[in-house]
Amino acid sequence: MPYIGRTPLTGAYQLCDTITTSATATYNLLVGGSAVIPGSANNCIVSLNGVVQAPVGAFTVSGSQITFASALTASDVIDFILILGNVFDIGTPTNGAVTNSSLNSNVITGQTAVTVPATDDVLLCYDTSATALRKITFANFGNTPAFFAYMNESTDQSISDATFTKAEINVELFDSNSCYDPTTNYRFTPNVAGKYFVTYGLVLNPFAADDVNVALLGIYKNGTLHIQPGNDFRNNPVSSNTITGSQIIEFNGTTDYIELFGYLDEVTGGGAKLNSYKLGCYYGAYKLIGV
Repeated sequence: MPYIGRTPLTGAYQLCDTITTSATATYNLLVGGSAVIPGSANNCIVSLNGVVQAPVGAFTVSGSQITFASALTASDVIDFILILGNVFDIGTPTNGAVTNSSLNSNVITGQTAVTVPATDDVLLCYDTSATALRKITFANFGNTPAFFAYMNESTDQSISDATFTKAEINVELFDSNSCYDPTTNYRFTPNVAGKYFVTYGLVLNPFAADDVNVALLGIYKNGTLHIQPGNDFRNNPVSSNTITGSQIIEFNGTTDYIELFGYLDEVTGGGAKLNSYKLGCYYGAYKLIGV
């Protein structure tokens, strides 16, 4: 409904609790038993003994207290003290009343940016119907747990002939959730359930030239062979072989784990090794999101 004349101001108007007078000039200003602080004396309408008092001249305000120009008596009556809306205090806006055009353009960019969110930080988003806000922790947006490790370049690893041997991948490039063990069992045991992208590579060398019949790489899951890429050279033995690849593996987030193994079947059986030169032996994994 339109107004005739000036539109009423919007503000946090507050009627103070009843005050019992005594032989003093200063009284506490309370609303609902809680202290209130007016912007100034000019923000207050004060009625004393049926007469509206002039701000500053008849009373002053300091913090949550009002002080009259002279001490009152028990027979005086403070009829009411009404605190008008403070400057910039518009009270609580009606739901949906604040629109995009009412916001400053730098309402977000002008604030301190979070460059590295903590995993337990909470983000707000719309639900699928775009009618309600939901919250989700930042950890659910990250491709973690994740790790990548390789074999120390200064030490090759000897392996038995025609036997799957665990690769001792012992140097971590990173390990987001400390889920990989680079010292004892060389296992990746992610503590978050989900589907993981796994990458791997091995360089397998026999000690004799042109001595490789079959070279295999094995990804073992929970102690059982799960993935087995490789090459068969029995009609044309070679002196070295590199196997690389990637795969998607699902983990339960509690007990599931994977290990990397190498296998080399030699013509003469003279011994073999996993060649660590230039990070040739490695594996890593990260959690997929959105699947």
